[in-house]
Amino acid sequence: MDNERAWFVRRVVLSVLFLVIVAVPLYPELFGLDEVTPFAQLVAFRPQGLAVVLALGLVMLVRRGWRIAAVLVLSLALVGAALTAPRQFSEADPVPAGSRVLTIMVANVLGGGADAGAVAKVIRERRPDLVSLPEAQVDVREDIRAHLQGLAYNGYTLQPSAAVESATSVLVASSLGAVRFAKDASATTFGHIVVTGGTLGEVRLIAYHGFPPLPSEVTTWKKDLGVLRQWCAQNPPTIVAGDFNATTDHADFRYALGTNCRSVASLTGSGLEGTWPSDRPAVTRTQIDHVLITRQLEPGRFTTYAIEGSDHRAVVATVAVP
Repeated sequence: MDNERAWFVRRVVLSVLFLVIVAVPLYPELFGLDEVTPFAQLVAFRPQGLAVVLALGLVMLVRRGWRIAAVLVLSLALVGAALTAPRQFSEADPVPAGSRVLTIMVANVLGGGADAGAVAKVIRERRPDLVSLPEAQVDVREDIRAHLQGLAYNGYTLQPSAAVESATSVLVASSLGAVRFAKDASATTFGHIVVTGGTLGEVRLIAYHGFPPLPSEVTTWKKDLGVLRQWCAQNPPTIVAGDFNATTDHADFRYALGTNCRSVASLTGSGLEGTWPSDRPAVTRTQIDHVLITRQLEPGRFTTYAIEGSDHRAVVATVAVP
């Protein structure tokens, strides 16, 4: 009896240790490690990690000595899946009749590597009111505009440094009227562009490109997300669109959104539709390109498109505005 009890206790202890080892990369924020490399990078692929852990737990169930650990990791995977599922199965309420709808597009053009005609094709198909173009210099922006075949868009570019990845451009449909462009090259690492005025009324559109969580630059990544939190906490109805280099599984991203900002993709059942890296199978991608809205606005649809030459898929979202 004592031997059996000792065996059971040992198995429980080993199973708990195994659970912790599995849980750390999946939920580093529970251990204060979500801003530490490599966990800040790995957590971007949490949905895939949950699938792997679920499969591992099922395999472990057939081994008598590992059944306690199997139950623990399966519980972890199932809880994680339940928390993740709303991103895939949520449905937005129908847009109220008579509402004005804005269409917002994001396309990271990889410093000009993306095919300008492919970007323009999506613009011609969806006729967005705003196109946020991370990594697009002036010549790239104008090349895209030249492919629009008579569609009237006004362009604006901010490039705070010589690095092509620091450039951000916007194309704004002339139907929005005499909008104003304001740039800020200091608050965020790559700067951002704020579009106001014209027929937007109280709504402001922000084109954003967040710094990536590189192993040596996680602090910079966190700082850029801190600026996002400031926008989300402010009063004007706001749409932020761009390459955030962060996913809903990053605690810093969720903290930045607070209670006032929401992801159109997550609200419309497209929150697991990966946008990067676009040259990988769909199940291995993660969603780092977003259209965010404050609570005065309502989500419509969210769709992604392949863009030849870019490592990102373009995203197009519709938003009902006052």
